[in-house]
Amino acid sequence: MKITVDLDLCQGHAVCQAEAPEVFTVPKHGKVEILDPNPGPAARAAVAEAVRYCPTQALSITDGDD
Repeated sequence: MKITVDLDLCQGHAVCQAEAPEVFTVPKHGKVEILDPNPGPAARAAVAEAVRYCPTQALSITDGDD
């Protein structure tokens, strides 16, 4: 799994950080930073929830690097 982010869409709501804090961080008044762009299979559910609930749909997951 590989995570990508469109920083032009990100508005820093930090929903991703709430869903998967081991993978995402959002500094105050900032945009998402991916701590681990290729997290292991154990993080898949949390990352999928972060992608699903992102208010601006700035996050996506691609398969292939599991």
